Amino acid sequence: MKIGLLFGSFNPIHSGHLMIAEYFAQFTPLEKIWFVVSPQNPLKKEETLWDAKVRLEMVAESIKDNPEFELCDIEFSMKTPSYTCNTLKKLKEIYPEDEFTLIMGTDSIAGIEKWKNFEMILKEYSVNVYRRKGRISTKLLKKYPLIKVFKTPKIGISSTLIRTYLGYGKSVRYLVPEQVYVKVQAYQRKRL
Repeated sequence: MKIGLLFGSFNPIHSGHLMIAEYFAQFTPLEKIWFVVSPQNPLKKEETLWDAKVRLEMVAESIKDNPEFELCDIEFSMKTPSYTCNTLKKLKEIYPEDEFTLIMGTDSIAGIEKWKNFEMILKEYSVNVYRRKGRISTKLLKKYPLIKVFKTPKIGISSTLIRTYLGYGKSVRYLVPEQVYVKVQAYQRKRL
């Protein structure tokens, strides 16, 4: 099976994540999109992250009605922080018959050289890139032909924006899936 892996902290998951996943499910040969929730991303400050289990529940709630989407909690059984190269190795061990493609924004691919074993990732796995802030160097695209850039809709929603709105006491309705809107509000109130 051809599986797209959308890695993230999902801090919280938002409508942009779902729109991007739907784009790749509809416009590419990918048969499933797995939302790989990272309990602790090595490039993010731990204190900015919401509780990992709450984030996992929000993702599960957001994707439960779409048969093309699946939750992947594999990193919850691995050592933290989560390194993509280790997760890919583990997934390949468990699902040797499946073909995995990473899905990431231009902001992530622009900073991929900071990732552990990034060269192995870019040589061994296809990477589908969607439009966000950041630019991909031509040099990187020439060196790693498995990187493919798509002209996806540009979505200006981010988890940082949502947390900022919540910090100002503003509504995030319509920025997050309706089924997690109440959870986001309740979780934010509990944190304050």
